[in-house]
Amino acid sequence: MSPGGWFQRRSKAAKKAVRKQLDSLPDGLWTKCAKCSEILFTKELEKNLKVCSKCGYHMRLSAAERLAITVDEGSFVEMDNDLASLNPLDFPQYEDKIKKWKAVSGLNDGMVTGTATIGGHRVVIGVADFNFLGGSMGSVYGEKVTRAFELATKERLPVVIVNSSGGARMQEGILSLMQMAKTSAAVARHNEAGLMYVAVFTDPTMAGVHASFAMLADVIIAEPGALIGLAGQRVAAQAQVLKEPPGYRLSEWQLEHGMVDMVLSRRELKDTLVKILDFGDSHGS
Repeated sequence: MSPGGWFQRRSKAAKKAVRKQLDSLPDGLWTKCAKCSEILFTKELEKNLKVCSKCGYHMRLSAAERLAITVDEGSFVEMDNDLASLNPLDFPQYEDKIKKWKAVSGLNDGMVTGTATIGGHRVVIGVADFNFLGGSMGSVYGEKVTRAFELATKERLPVVIVNSSGGARMQEGILSLMQMAKTSAAVARHNEAGLMYVAVFTDPTMAGVHASFAMLADVIIAEPGALIGLAGQRVAAQAQVLKEPPGYRLSEWQLEHGMVDMVLSRRELKDTLVKILDFGDSHGS
């Protein structure tokens, strides 16, 4: 056997031994980065707000995790948490999917709304949770966003919405698509009252959510590497209308072409929201 072959075998054996050691460790101790495949110590990853220390990849957060790092501690008061999806079109197995994702996420639907303070500023906030059917917008999701804006308009409060969605929920058909118009109308009334709306785009912010209330904000902040756009890559490829520029769905391309106002790391977000809200207060919005 050649020395090269011997070392190659040693290398494979060493890798196998490391994998075996990792597999024997308690579940949840390590997390693999979906972008660079780095094996990360979960406690350190959580301290870093679920941002990979090697490549900077921003992993998805649950609604509870997002609220914990965005609003002032103990200030969040949830609203409309009793709303839950039905099956108005009698879509096959939809009830089973709802039950499954309720169990996975601990939520009744993919949007959590309520009031809170951010740096002492009282706001109405909505946070999407991708863990519930991909953050898809159905009747309940749209109703909660609409009610959030209506409350903010009534009480003259700014709105902050953190988006993470694959788009409209196909199981609810036209009833889901109607939420695009309903939420957009609520944003328009809030805007006519001279009140502020800040949107945060996380990975992904797509399709029906992107094409309705999400893009109507006064200030749009995106996380690094977030997928943003109307149509996904497969849908666009099927249309075959034009050749896409490289990376055009990513937040950095969106910033370069004026579709978002800033791209910020997760650790910078709360301080920036406070500055924006300070500005809004000083200008009466």
